[in-house]
Amino acid sequence: MTCRACGHGNPEDARFCGGCGARLELVCAACQAANPAGNRFCHRCGGPLAAVEPYGPPRAYTPKHLADKILTAGSALVGERKQVTVLFVDVSGFTSLSERLDPEDVHRLMSRAFDLMLAEVHRYEGTVNQFLGDGIMALFGAPIAHEDHARRAVHAALGIGHALEDFQKELAPRGITFRARQGLNTGLVVVGSIGGDLRMDYTAVGDTTNVAARLQQASEPGHVTISEATRRLVHGYVETRALGRLHLKGKAEPIEAWEVVGAREARTRLEVGAERGLTPFVGRDRELGALLDLFGRAREGHGQVALLLGEAGIGKSRLLLELRRRLADTADWHEGHCLSFSARR
Repeated sequence: MTCRACGHGNPEDARFCGGCGARLELVCAACQAANPAGNRFCHRCGGPLAAVEPYGPPRAYTPKHLADKILTAGSALVGERKQVTVLFVDVSGFTSLSERLDPEDVHRLMSRAFDLMLAEVHRYEGTVNQFLGDGIMALFGAPIAHEDHARRAVHAALGIGHALEDFQKELAPRGITFRARQGLNTGLVVVGSIGGDLRMDYTAVGDTTNVAARLQQASEPGHVTISEATRRLVHGYVETRALGRLHLKGKAEPIEAWEVVGAREARTRLEVGAERGLTPFVGRDRELGALLDLFGRAREGHGQVALLLGEAGIGKSRLLLELRRRLADTADWHEGHCLSFSARR
């Protein structure tokens, strides 16, 4: 079996190239069926198959700080069921682009597009699981676990959209249209194995991956389409527009879908929860009284500093919210927050 990436000869039963490490067995993005290297279309569902990975082994394009995290987490995750968010990105107009331009020009354009996509995925600590010829498949929430994996995936999708829009402006004078369709879904996967070169084997449980792929196919160019499962996790953090129930290929029942219009300003989980309605505030009268007493002393000209310390989930943020409500208009309130995915590396 000859590797299409580097031309190296490999045994017929090889799954990865011995010369460059590229995957020889093509995995269908829609149904996850394994196909021989010579197939152009999936022999299970008939969908188009991915081209070989354009960047070689995953470790070659994964930032070192992420590679170290993946390898550290991967050894403990084999066989685990994980809740993740799957992102599919497809560049609209790639086929017509290939017909009009020289292959070297197409390669340069797509390499730049892949670089832009990878930068946004890695910025939010997602993992590119597959290159799809004119797009990518990325996972958020495994192997690096994040409780806010859905938010990270949606922010990455919006970032990819903005990055490709800027790229499109550069290409516009040449008459080239370059926009991305994106689809996301959240659900369970089973982590298989993670090799030393960061190659990962994931098995989707149910329709997690398939629905994400179908939503991407149903999305309009330049749009981000998400499932109801993803929307429930990002509600309040992003602006969405209902698309109704979409009839997706291979699905007996229509799927509720939403378009992500844009991100809202940085907000805490408590602020989002307050919009939906909070439970009654009980059992913190002593602590609240102590903070109000400190504020009273400060108003009299005696500066005070308070340190609020406690286990995660014990109610520190809620206590501060109630203090702010009690103070109302009697004081100026300045508050800052740190987001784990807000800084570029």
